[in-house]
Amino acid sequence: VFQGRILAQRLVGRETRYEVEVKTPYRHRFPLVRREYVWVPNTCGCPQLQEGGEYLLMAQRHVNHEHTLNRILLQDNAYARPWTPREDRLVREAARHC
Repeated sequence: VFQGRILAQRLVGRETRYEVEVKTPYRHRFPLVRREYVWVPNTCGCPQLQEGGEYLLMAQRHVNHEHTLNRILLQDNAYARPWTPREDRLVREAARHC
């Protein structure tokens, strides 16, 4: 779970790749750097992420069967909400209990 700002969007094959500036990592089981690519396995624009927008993203690490591909994956039904101070407060409170 992290707060990120969408810097760019690009269609790559049948997937969408977002370049994201990681602003605040809340909980993560794998290391995040300041800029990451976040992949969405479709081109339909689900979830709706706009360039320049800040979002709270709950993504997962995806490693393929051959261990040759390691990326951050945001499923089309994943938690991706516009970042607000309220979202920040809710995530911080939840992190204390999880």
